[in-house]
Amino acid sequence: MTAIARWCLRRRLAVVLLWCAVLVGVGTSALFSGSSFSNQYDVPGTESGRANTMISESFPGRDGDSDTIVWHTGKGTDASTDKVRDTQVEKTMDRTLKDIADLPGVASVQSPYGSPGVAGDRGEQQDRISRDGRTAYATVTFDAAVEKLDKKDVERVVETAQGAGEDVPGMDVELGGPGIALTEKQEGHLSEAVGIAVAAVVLLIAFGSLAAMLLPLVTALVSVGTAILGIGLLSHVMTVADFAPMLGTLIGLGVGIDYALFIITRHRRGLKEGMPVEEAAERAVASAGRAVVFAGVTVCIALLGMLVLQLSFLNGVAIAASLTVVLAVLSSVTLVPALLGVIGKRALSRRERRRLAEHGPDEPADLHSEEDAADGAGSPGGTGVRRRRASVAARWSSFVARHPRLLGGVAAVVMVVLAVPVAGLQLGTSDQGSNPGTTTTRQAYDLLSDGFGPGTNGPLTLVGEIDDAKAKLEFEKLPGELRDVQGVAHVSGGELNGSGSTGVITVVPESGPQAESTSQLVDDLRKDVLPEATGSSSLDMQVGGVTAAHDDFASVILGKLPLFVGVVVSLGCALLLVAFRSIGIPLKAALMNVMAVAAACGVVVAVFQWGWGSGLMGLGGSGPIEPFLPVIMVSVLFGLSMDYQVFLVSRMYEEWRLTGDNCRSVRVGLAETGRVINSAAVIMIAVFGAFVLSGDRIIAMFGIGLAAAVALDAFVLRTLLVPALMHMLGSANWWLPKWMDRWLPRVSIEPEAVPETVPEKVPEPVGAGVGATVPAQRFRTLIGLSETAPTVTPHGYRDD
Repeated sequence: MTAIARWCLRRRLAVVLLWCAVLVGVGTSALFSGSSFSNQYDVPGTESGRANTMISESFPGRDGDSDTIVWHTGKGTDASTDKVRDTQVEKTMDRTLKDIADLPGVASVQSPYGSPGVAGDRGEQQDRISRDGRTAYATVTFDAAVEKLDKKDVERVVETAQGAGEDVPGMDVELGGPGIALTEKQEGHLSEAVGIAVAAVVLLIAFGSLAAMLLPLVTALVSVGTAILGIGLLSHVMTVADFAPMLGTLIGLGVGIDYALFIITRHRRGLKEGMPVEEAAERAVASAGRAVVFAGVTVCIALLGMLVLQLSFLNGVAIAASLTVVLAVLSSVTLVPALLGVIGKRALSRRERRRLAEHGPDEPADLHSEEDAADGAGSPGGTGVRRRRASVAARWSSFVARHPRLLGGVAAVVMVVLAVPVAGLQLGTSDQGSNPGTTTTRQAYDLLSDGFGPGTNGPLTLVGEIDDAKAKLEFEKLPGELRDVQGVAHVSGGELNGSGSTGVITVVPESGPQAESTSQLVDDLRKDVLPEATGSSSLDMQVGGVTAAHDDFASVILGKLPLFVGVVVSLGCALLLVAFRSIGIPLKAALMNVMAVAAACGVVVAVFQWGWGSGLMGLGGSGPIEPFLPVIMVSVLFGLSMDYQVFLVSRMYEEWRLTGDNCRSVRVGLAETGRVINSAAVIMIAVFGAFVLSGDRIIAMFGIGLAAAVALDAFVLRTLLVPALMHMLGSANWWLPKWMDRWLPRVSIEPEAVPETVPEKVPEPVGAGVGATVPAQRFRTLIGLSETAPTVTPHGYRDD
């Protein structure tokens, strides 16, 4: 790492230009090739997946996205427009639907009026007009799937349809469906801007230097920008979810800023202790840079653990998110030292530079005292350096050491209470009924529910292959039998394809797509109703539709979740076992990570499934939790939790190797890393929390879940529960069987310290005065070693 830092420092301009060239090159490629993201979450091989495949192959005209135009009358005082069949209403909507059918990108329109030029006949009128005669709907089918739709084509449809509502007094026209939802997505980057702005404030307070504050932001933006553009290119060669770029931005900004923060903090400490700029940067990368690389590896391993699920939808998310982390690590260990060389001493604030020039370098604070132990140059035995007053983190560390059982118990209770809502977790895909009430998709959803029943928003599609005359006869009898099934509101069809080999029946449930009773109806149809109705023939019916697809997806995820969690936890523990050569450290890390995930998921359930505060935040109403959310949250949170575990325990482990004193090791580790971990946590919380403003329910779930997890991890687990447990366990924290110690490879996060003979006095660095000398301990402080290493010299660092 030292060699990498030295190379980047010496060729700082080339490094900066190289990163700029990569960003411009990837951006140019993405500009010309565009992107091909997907929002299809169904799983091939499931029953709903087979049903969709059969429809696509047998009914080619249904390949395009299908959306709904709903109009409702009776809100005005004009009796001539009180019903959807009134002359003015029918004439206006008939003309509007014809105009929409002629728009670019529209394949067909099914009207409730059976109008010439628009698909539909009088036999379908009762199905598309409510019983009270005040609500009607038409179906618009586009010529492409939703992920391939041109947003401008959809916007023309919305403008044309809503224009009709302005021509008829008392009539509302709203639109719903996946394609229409494209027009409601926010194109701006408000969430990113808010997160970056808050991060800038935190960095400015922490550093007091504008140059030092800008450096993490610049490196994070460069790496994230490159990654997001690269994800667009990746979408052409594999399935990548449409929310992957936003998720990548969320993760990339968080880890990118934090990784740079860790290195810059160590660099600033070196400058304050009298090192030249180049040496301080090299030492920072050699120590904090190692931890950054190790932490990045753990995050990537956790994310790539999603590959064991063997779902193409999640494979793309895993690789896309890992790409952002890899680039964040690369920019931290290459671009950060190059820019540190560019800004020089300006990494310190003006006051810090002035104090350094006037009073000389700092000596680390005495962690055993809360008093100012300064000893001046003129005092007897004085060293001529200033000893800083013990920090708040040091005093807190001492407080935890005195009350480990009490504080550990409080922290455990907090985590358990927050995890309680997970017991009521309901997996499923929230539909447009959970959108904010001001959106046209939500209003269309409500109009359909009020006029035709909630099941109209999520009908089930029954598809079957018809091989012979007996199967055809059974298929023709099936709609009548389905009408008597409990939970079924309406049945239409069966419709045959051109060759008569495939038939489709549409079943409208009595309940909405998100309701548990609808999921129960899907199970009843699959296990009881359809097998009994078709058992005497070769007819094999597959149940598809929105609810069926979501239930199948959730079942697949839940079935593979134990394997996924086991793989991620095992790999993470293996890394910690090798790094810290301890059985207890990995086990505690696994327990802490599980607690963080459970508590964060509990917060998500309370906000989004129970609806606690979701309306106030503009996130719509309550609804189920996305099936893939626990998987992605486990990956991301496990990786981020490992970050803090690595930075905290690596300092404790370094002190343990030097002193063999567990109590001191825990106190020193918490005191020296507490402030930087808390600063990093505040930045991540700000970045993640700001994504609530994205307007996307899925991204908002990730934002709130990750922000809650980081807050709990940093301020409850790492500052309370982990050190409390380590104090209670004592030296058992570092126990490792001898046979395992011989078997494990040697990997060090911090540079190894090699004991050597220490001279009594060494020359004072330049600027200390002619002929001045300092004790060997002072020299160790100047080069960045712990003051507690009585037999370690500066030569103990190994360059890697």
